[in-house]
Amino acid sequence: MNRFQTEILVQGQPALAEALVLTAPISFWGGVNPKTGRIADVRHPQHGIAITGKVLCLPGTIGSSSAAAVLLELVSAGLAPAAIILHEPDAILLLGLIVAQEMGHATPMAVKLDRREFTHLTDQTLAIDVAGMVSVQ
Repeated sequence: MNRFQTEILVQGQPALAEALVLTAPISFWGGVNPKTGRIADVRHPQHGIAITGKVLCLPGTIGSSSAAAVLLELVSAGLAPAAIILHEPDAILLLGLIVAQEMGHATPMAVKLDRREFTHLTDQTLAIDVAGMVSVQ
């Protein structure tokens, strides 16, 4: 079993879910539909796939100051990923989780993991504990 120690970016709920390793960066503003939890950007290689309930592994984000609002909408609607793994912090995106917590919502955990490790996560079920340890199940 593979285990990876991560850096916790935003503390949240532990997760046990299928990994969704995106093959390209994404913008949450216009790239993810906050009403369906699906990738809406028709140019994205994983267009149409739901991020809801998955451990979302982001190789990068395409900036927009509205990303926080979209992630907050996903959390509020119960359509958020189970957890988010980033290869580098994205302060704007993470702000959506922080605001969701301040509003009293249960939020997914966000952690940092080297992008090279993402290949080990593809098509795997992952467990993320409160200490940020990621285990392949």
